[in-house]
Amino acid sequence: MFKKLALFFALTACSLIWAQQDSIFHLREVVLVDSQLKNFSDTQNTIQLNDSVIKNNQASLTSLLRYNSVIYFKENGNGMVSSPSFRGTTAQQTAVIWNGININSQLNGQTDFNTLTTSGFNSITVRAGGGSVIYGSGAVGGTIHLNNEIAFKEKFENQLRLNYGSFETFGANYTLDIATDKIFANVIISHNQSENDYKYIGYDKINANGQYENTSFNSNIGYRINQNNEIKFFSYLFDGSRNFSGTIASPSKSNYLDFNTRNLLEWTNFSGLFTSKTKVAYLTEEYKYFENKALENFTTGNANTFIAKYDLLYNWSSKIKINSIVDYTQNAGNGSSLSENKREIGSFSLLFKHQITKKFSYEASIRKEITSNYKSPLLYSLGGNLQVFKWYALKFSGSKNFRIPTFNDLYWQGSGNLNLKPESSLQAEIGQVFSYKNASLTTTVFYSKITDMLRWLPNSSGQWQPTNTDKVSIYGLEALFHWKKDFTNSSIQLNGTYAYTVSENEDTKKQLIYVPFHKATSSVAFRYRRTTFTYQNLFNGVVYTSSDNAYELKEYLVSNASISYKIGNKKPLRLGFQVLNLENKPYQNVLSRPMPGRNYMMNLTFNF
Repeated sequence: MFKKLALFFALTACSLIWAQQDSIFHLREVVLVDSQLKNFSDTQNTIQLNDSVIKNNQASLTSLLRYNSVIYFKENGNGMVSSPSFRGTTAQQTAVIWNGININSQLNGQTDFNTLTTSGFNSITVRAGGGSVIYGSGAVGGTIHLNNEIAFKEKFENQLRLNYGSFETFGANYTLDIATDKIFANVIISHNQSENDYKYIGYDKINANGQYENTSFNSNIGYRINQNNEIKFFSYLFDGSRNFSGTIASPSKSNYLDFNTRNLLEWTNFSGLFTSKTKVAYLTEEYKYFENKALENFTTGNANTFIAKYDLLYNWSSKIKINSIVDYTQNAGNGSSLSENKREIGSFSLLFKHQITKKFSYEASIRKEITSNYKSPLLYSLGGNLQVFKWYALKFSGSKNFRIPTFNDLYWQGSGNLNLKPESSLQAEIGQVFSYKNASLTTTVFYSKITDMLRWLPNSSGQWQPTNTDKVSIYGLEALFHWKKDFTNSSIQLNGTYAYTVSENEDTKKQLIYVPFHKATSSVAFRYRRTTFTYQNLFNGVVYTSSDNAYELKEYLVSNASISYKIGNKKPLRLGFQVLNLENKPYQNVLSRPMPGRNYMMNLTFNF
């Protein structure tokens, strides 16, 4: 099968070489690396968080998405391990996409959202619903897209942002942008640290052993060879150390070190009606866990991933796009309790988009993977977008998605199960978009049926082992609201999200743990001349903490407020002040792991 994929690669490359050349060259200042997000997402809901929204929130990706999306986060205390539940799915069923590459861990299948700093990305997009046809394993509940844009236009900018706040929390972020019409270079260095020793409201205790410190480095480089060829290189490094705080009743002395690198090289060729992208990526992940940080004993694990990907977009006409994608992935992993193993995955995807009329378009796609580790199902998706009236549009889509077993599931010494099947999901959704002047309201109902869900359960010998056991039915409603109005010297913006989610084990008829029935967010941002005021609300409904739904965490409503002032015009200096958990309310995202009460953050941004 791999030989057949290689043959297809060669044939599509040949078609590119002989394609007709454009007689007129149109300058392309910005070409999104994750082009499928732009070209094949018209039938599903997306929320794009731009640069200004990113900078007005805290440094962690967890905080940004918690207050600006429908995703629920299970966070083991402030700054600790953070995992999402998107549309009632598990953390392994939400894929994180970095510049078009799936970066979920090969070891445990998920991404810790507190190991990603928001300042390292130009735009962050939340795409709801299945995306496995494009993005592979884990894109079941939805995908989070972290993108770095490269723009070939004259630019020279420096920015330094400093934060200091409660619990001796400190952050520094430096960004350098240099660009001409042929060269682009962007460097981002971030450092965050905190004693994180906040008091537990209602208890005579503090968050002991909660210190964390991390440094990240981003570099994004582009070179325009000529009018038809561009080369881009993206690199990301994260080096973090966290002490894992305990629960209310049980203290902890543990420490966790993680070191991740990501490197992506891309060559883009524009040739007539064809756009081809050849990508090569190499990702590494490594951790060390100390049960007692005072001792030298630790457990470790690491994984390396190599990806080769060829992407050919053919603009058949102004109304039809055809996109073929061939990729090859090799994973290798080992660790203290993980036997050394490799796996190879080859896949082919075909995406089709047709704008039949000005008011109606549809998208259809298929994907097939080949590997010796599991039997992959044929994946597919179909959706449409109908502009019924100027103020009303209707979207619908259906898809089959999946998640493959992780290295921990397959190869954990003494417990791994080589007979596991991929989790499989069938999904459908219908959305309505109402828009009038500066306001928009999107409502979506969705349904998903997951089979062969993986769970670690005790076997007949009492040993815990992963197995395909559960079937889960998920249904619910999402609503997104946006309104903005600009005046002569001021502007106001309102945003809101709401999600009602039922995620039920079909055998027990019980809600999955840590999936709230209700979640809502709201925010208002008001700017007058040089001053900007922002107020946010977050409501999380009840979540169950046991599979029999006998135990639960209460609902909570918390809010944040911030104010900033800009000094100067050409290279402005910005002063900011935030109050988090304004009403000083006690709340928990995970049982017995309280979150901070009222706390403060000051920030200072220099542009030079």
